[in-house]
Amino acid sequence: MKFVDEAVIDVAAGHGGAGCVSFRREKFIPFGGPNGGNGGRGGSIYAVADVNLNTLIDYRYARRHEARNGEPGRGSDQFGAAAADIVLRMPVGTILTDLDSGQVVAELLEPGEKVLVCKGGDGGFGNLHFKTSTNRAPRQKTPGWPGESRRLKLELRVLADVGLLGMPNAGKSTLIAAISNAKPKIADYPFTTLHPNLGVVRVGPEKSFVVADVPGLIEGAAEGAGLGHLFLRHLQRTRLLLHLVDIAPFDDSIDPVAQVRAIVTELKKYDPALAAKPRWLVLNKIDMVPEGERAARVKDIVRRLRWKGPVFEISALARQGLEPLVRAVYEHVATTREPAPVIPDARFAS
Repeated sequence: MKFVDEAVIDVAAGHGGAGCVSFRREKFIPFGGPNGGNGGRGGSIYAVADVNLNTLIDYRYARRHEARNGEPGRGSDQFGAAAADIVLRMPVGTILTDLDSGQVVAELLEPGEKVLVCKGGDGGFGNLHFKTSTNRAPRQKTPGWPGESRRLKLELRVLADVGLLGMPNAGKSTLIAAISNAKPKIADYPFTTLHPNLGVVRVGPEKSFVVADVPGLIEGAAEGAGLGHLFLRHLQRTRLLLHLVDIAPFDDSIDPVAQVRAIVTELKKYDPALAAKPRWLVLNKIDMVPEGERAARVKDIVRRLRWKGPVFEISALARQGLEPLVRAVYEHVATTREPAPVIPDARFAS
């Protein structure tokens, strides 16, 4: 299925039904009194986070979602029927923003979370509602209230614990395929990955974390080079960034240190908060370097970068050095996760 992480839709709730002015007309009952019923409520529109969805493609083509109006009231004390609500199912991690005001309407962060997007209008009152002890034959009624309408921008930001960052062909897709069950497309040309891939890395029983692989970032992305900053938003909710570096490029003129600095510059241009996230250096394709030169090359890269954080030497293709990396990442993620709230059992509350 095609990956779509942005869409613009129009949503409109239903209007409430109008009240009715009616009087009871029956033989031998000269003053039957009012019997006009109230109008029905208009349909509302809800957004629900569905864990089984991972794209907004449904809303790329279905852009208008309109709920039905409530039925008007009728005579003989008949109230109008309320209209059915509309439920829009969206992937977990979707942000709904009102385009007119720029206000964030909702963020769907939990599976099954349900949010009211547009409220349906209430039904109007019939003349039966206005009957009093002094006004026995009221002739007033009220129309139904209009339903809300909005123009919404839907933006999907995947929920992942760890994000993979690096130049094209640095080995990000190979790494996520090696440590998880994800099956991304892998090839030897730039921008093989055209949309984010998610993989669940299982360290042990009930011990796992989610990794996000995004398309490669190149110098000049802020000006639109390559795929630009199109998918960097998917790294904003991560707790840790793994910066993959190809230390054995095919072209000897390519400097890995310059590539690292270029990506850091692009991160700062896009979002300083994203650049300030914890970032670990992962030197990939270590098996392509002769054993006698590995230590010297790694030391030279770390020295020139003035790197103070953790450094890992791996080969995603040959599965070398992955176990220490995975365990270190899980320990970091586990310490930064917010503990799940403990809900006390009401039966044992004192």
